[in-house]
Amino acid sequence: EVQLAESGGGLVQPGASLKLSCTVSGARFATHAMSWFRQRPGEARQGVACISWSSLTPQYIDSVKGRFTISRDNAKNTLYLDMSNLEPEDSATYYCIPESGATCPPFEHSAGHGYSQTGQGTQVTVSS
Repeated sequence: EVQLAESGGGLVQPGASLKLSCTVSGARFATHAMSWFRQRPGEARQGVACISWSSLTPQYIDSVKGRFTISRDNAKNTLYLDMSNLEPEDSATYYCIPESGATCPPFEHSAGHGYSQTGQGTQVTVSS
């Protein structure tokens, strides 16, 4: 059984930075692409960033390009999301989700949309 534990969220002002972490156990972390998703109350889960098993060609949704950086440490079974220049629209609960394969699918085809074994997520609130 896969266990996902997200951390690093918080309440920050617009323009600030945060670094999210996700530790993964019970799965072959190093062989799967990993994604960050976020969800706002009453809205569908949204894919934000994805990184392949080898850390090549990460992908991002347009609204976070240039502000967010996804990375991973396969030796530590840990996924990261560096977020800078945060905007109020980034406020959401963030989840890490393993993809079904080693490379990133298009966001609309990601396993994350229906993934049921999410962790507790980490809340990011951007407000002045």
